[in-house]
Amino acid sequence: MAKRSKRYQAAEKRVDRDKQYQALEALELLKSLPHPKFDETVDVVVKLGVDPRKSDQLVRGAVSLPKGLGKTVRVVVFAEGDKADAARAAGADEVGAGDLADRILGGWLDFDIVIASPDMMKHVGKLGKVLGPQGKMPSPKSGTVTPDVAKAVQEFKAGKVEFRTDAGGNVHAPVGKRSFSAEDLLANLTAFLDHLAGMRPAAVKGTYMRKISVSTTMGPGAFISYGS
Repeated sequence: MAKRSKRYQAAEKRVDRDKQYQALEALELLKSLPHPKFDETVDVVVKLGVDPRKSDQLVRGAVSLPKGLGKTVRVVVFAEGDKADAARAAGADEVGAGDLADRILGGWLDFDIVIASPDMMKHVGKLGKVLGPQGKMPSPKSGTVTPDVAKAVQEFKAGKVEFRTDAGGNVHAPVGKRSFSAEDLLANLTAFLDHLAGMRPAAVKGTYMRKISVSTTMGPGAFISYGS
């Protein structure tokens, strides 16, 4: 394991890993820690009490964050005709069909979100091995396969985030930038956690949201409490 920087070590000493912080307290603490010169992303990781090997316990979706993400989100859209025109007008960075699929298969991955009109899945379907591991494969559950591609472009550009359980049953999501006020970060974090809490699969027994931590890109994480 690589040795942590002096800055990280100094920050780590100020975080009590045995404590569950109140969310606002944790966010204020993260903002006060020694930090690099760039504006770090603030992330949340939730350990869910699900079995990710079982399809009826997978958690996947998308939620709009009220304070946005504070960054430019690059969105590509699979659409043709009027829908393609509408996607461009809504701010899509790239729009195409088979040509766009070939470009991605060729190794171009300079984008954050992929949105597809349902009739374009004949092109998107062959991208599973490329987009799947990156969590970028379009899905109706996350609102990225939709007849209204223009609306989806606007929502993701404005701060809608996708999420899904990984192989360990964890869900990761950004909730803003370190430069945000603690209150704005809290608004985004609360919106995300409330949405996630409402997606509990019926097959899950026991505690659903087991551990929740927040951290900056290059800083230590702090555990937080959620709910009562």
